[in-house]
Amino acid sequence: MTTTLYGIKNCDTVKKARKWLEENTIDYTFHDFRVDGINADMITGWLQQQPVEKLVNKRSTTWKQLSDDDKNNLSDTSAISLCVAHETLVKRPVLDHNGDIHLGFKAADYTAIFGK
Repeated sequence: MTTTLYGIKNCDTVKKARKWLEENTIDYTFHDFRVDGINADMITGWLQQQPVEKLVNKRSTTWKQLSDDDKNNLSDTSAISLCVAHETLVKRPVLDHNGDIHLGFKAADYTAIFGK
């Protein structure tokens, strides 16, 4: 089984997810968007399992700073370029567990995902 947690290390929700994984002795790799980067292939893959409305964090400061044109014309294609340019637009954390993509963190969801 492979598990990768994607996010930004100083994000509170990512911190909660990492703590949960460690407390439940789940072996995982952490991929920090700011350190390790983010690319179009990653976003494209995530969009194959999650709708753009869930992948893009519309509550983020970055979203609020986008132009009305960018906000009103959000599509899979535009989301790819926007998320690569602004990694903080991605809903965090992104959990890739055995190829299944999960967004955000709720302890109950992680309990179900990992059977803990």
